[in-house]
Amino acid sequence: MSEVRMTWNGKQISDAVAKAAVRGLTNATEALLTDANQIIPIETGEMMRGGVADVDEQRLEGTVSYGHNSSAAYVVKQHEDTTLRHDEGREPKWLERTLNNNRSKYHGAITDEIRSELRG
Repeated sequence: MSEVRMTWNGKQISDAVAKAAVRGLTNATEALLTDANQIIPIETGEMMRGGVADVDEQRLEGTVSYGHNSSAAYVVKQHEDTTLRHDEGREPKWLERTLNNNRSKYHGAITDEIRSELRG
């Protein structure tokens, strides 16, 4: 009779997957910010320069946001008011539209990192 022994490295695997998820979230949020900036309305460029991609490593959540200074109300107005006119190729709802149009790309950035980590 043959015997097979295995060692379960659950904690190491879990830690490695979490680190890969952070890398993937970072890649995804940075890509979303870059892509959204392609259609963000531009008057002075302040809104685009104020965009931030951030990852909460503990909660494994990524965010992209704009308007972290005194221009927050202006950014919300520009994003939400679909009656405003913008230059050609620039749109309201730029962040929402970009996310919805490229969701699989951002999911792929996350899954690619995790898959790569698991393959070693």
